[in-house]
Amino acid sequence: QVQLIESGGGLVQAGNSLTLGCAVSGLTFTTYAMGWFRQAPGKEREFVAVITWSGSSAYYRDSVKGRFTISRDNAKNTVYLQMNSLKPEDTAVYYCAADDGPGNIWSKSYAYWGQGTQVTVSS
Repeated sequence: QVQLIESGGGLVQAGNSLTLGCAVSGLTFTTYAMGWFRQAPGKEREFVAVITWSGSSAYYRDSVKGRFTISRDNAKNTVYLQMNSLKPEDTAVYYCAADDGPGNIWSKSYAYWGQGTQVTVSS
C-alpha cells in the first residue's frame, strides 16, 4: 500500500518560514520524481515544485522561485519543501505527489498523492 504523509503545515505570519515534509512508503522511492502542489480555496490545484529522483534537478513555479526550496532524502524516503518569506497568497493546502516519470508540472502525471497539509499565512 502506497502512502504519502505530509507534515509541517500550520499558521505563520507573513515573512516567516515553514518546512513541509512528506514521508513516502510502499513504493521504490528512488524511482520516482516528487512534486509539491497546492490548492487555495476556490482555486484549482497548482504546481509548486518538482525534484528528480536523484535530487540533482529541481523546478519551481515563478511565484515561489528564490523563496521555496524542494529537497529529498532518499535514505529516509522523504521529500521536503522549505518555504521562506511566506506571503498571504501562499495560503493553501499543500500536497506532495509521486511521478514514476522524470517529473513535470502537470498533476495528471502523478500517480500517488498525499492527503495534504494546511498552510495559512497571516498578514
